[in-house]
Amino acid sequence: MLAVRGGCWFVDAYGSELHLGVEDDFRPARKAHPALLRPDLDDLATRLTAAGYPVTWGNDEVPGIRRFHTEDPHANRLEFVLVDPS
Repeated sequence: MLAVRGGCWFVDAYGSELHLGVEDDFRPARKAHPALLRPDLDDLATRLTAAGYPVTWGNDEVPGIRRFHTEDPHANRLEFVLVDPS
């Protein structure tokens, strides 16, 4: 449905949805980004690295949260997060 209007929806195995749209003057986001909770954070980082995507860990910046940043195929910044349950 959104593809007709220039966008798309992503749904992951955990039921999270990400709805994206495009604009004529598109520029990749360098600072603004979505942060997505992932219980399989280490596995996801391994799969992204194997697929050639950069993974930059930022574990010390926010207490109780493990996280990393990567980029989508269009150079938009993405953050994936696992909250420490302890």
